[in-house]
Amino acid sequence: MDTFTFYTDPGHGWLQVPRRMLTELGIDGDVTSFSYEGGDYVYLEEDCDAGTFVRAYQDKHGKRPEFVEIHKEVTPIRNYQQYSRKEN
Repeated sequence: MDTFTFYTDPGHGWLQVPRRMLTELGIDGDVTSFSYEGGDYVYLEEDCDAGTFVRAYQDKHGKRPEFVEIHKEVTPIRNYQQYSRKEN
């Protein structure tokens, strides 16, 4: 069972997902620039992109992914690069 971390700060939240999973689920082109990326992870913004991921994950695996929430007053996620699809 995959468990994903959902990071929040006082103003917003992001779901941390390995970049490869976006490609495996075929949604890497559907993620907006409201999400961020850092290293091998994409931080999907909670209002739209996280929902896109959850639906695609559920369609593939037949169940919703599990989440662990971490709240920080200040998160470095806001300083990461905005998401952009990697061209092959």
